[in-house]
Amino acid sequence: MSNGQVLEAMPSTVDIDDGYEHIFKSFFERYGMCMAVLDRRLRVQIANSDLLEQLGADPSELNGQQLHDYFHPSVRTHLRGQFRRLVEGYRTRFTDRVVAIPLGKPAFSGELTSIAVQTDIGQVSNVITFIRPERVATDSQRAIAQNKKLLSKLDARILEGVAMGTGTVRLASDLFLSRQGVEYHVSTMLRRFKVPNRAALVSKSYSIGILSVGVWPPHVPTEYIK
Repeated sequence: MSNGQVLEAMPSTVDIDDGYEHIFKSFFERYGMCMAVLDRRLRVQIANSDLLEQLGADPSELNGQQLHDYFHPSVRTHLRGQFRRLVEGYRTRFTDRVVAIPLGKPAFSGELTSIAVQTDIGQVSNVITFIRPERVATDSQRAIAQNKKLLSKLDARILEGVAMGTGTVRLASDLFLSRQGVEYHVSTMLRRFKVPNRAALVSKSYSIGILSVGVWPPHVPTEYIK
């Protein structure tokens, strides 16, 4: 069974109090996906061994913490908004790319899917979250990327700003551009990297080394700049 089939097999409404342990074991210990059950305040109630290993945490460290605190600041605000819409009932699930910051381990990027769990009267009681870590780019892949001058100086500055969470208006002011000019450059990078939104752009940039992990503020190395 593929990861996508696992997600499709999840029921749309589940009584977490009675049944989440069964779901947890049958879907995630078997198929090796990272998984956590969150409460309405997005605090971790329980996480499987795969997620604990990826985050370099033990249950006492992770349980009761907000999961999005383990994500890179550049995607944290975006994910808070996604989770909020889920908990408030505006959607039943979402999928997005993330960059996670484990404890004492290298950062990693991946695909996150969260599903709202509803009670019999339609209220969201919990959120089940899956993370599928991406394969780390090989040295040869990084070398190929480094041999390509992928970004102009302006693109690099905009990407760094997006990774910091800077809004369009502030970027336009800082870089002496119009708002439309900033959006044009962002849209061009979205197409170039084949990603759907800014959070995915940042995640992919980290995953292939265009943004340096462990550096704040975000920085694009000169080898990627034309």
